[in-house]
Amino acid sequence: MSKFIQCNDVKPKKVRLFIKPYCGWCHKASNWLDQRGIDYEEIDVIADESAYDEMIRLSGQELAPVIEVDGEILADFGPDQLAQFWQQLEKKNGRLESR
Repeated sequence: MSKFIQCNDVKPKKVRLFIKPYCGWCHKASNWLDQRGIDYEEIDVIADESAYDEMIRLSGQELAPVIEVDGEILADFGPDQLAQFWQQLEKKNGRLESR
């Protein structure tokens, strides 16, 4: 049985992934989104101090990754938490098509 939960149905308007380049969880989050064909903006908070400040403002913490999906925030997560978050978005927004 695959560990990946099928979560292909949300088509958000805006997805931003705040990452630190050396962060293993950040790479896993990018891979999770890529495997599902989800369009997102990857923001390196080490290279961009204003992005780092925004990540803290949105999440209330300094840990990465942080994902923002149409104003909904998930902070300091792994792939399982991301899958659960995505399923909650599907339920909340109706089962929309993936890109």
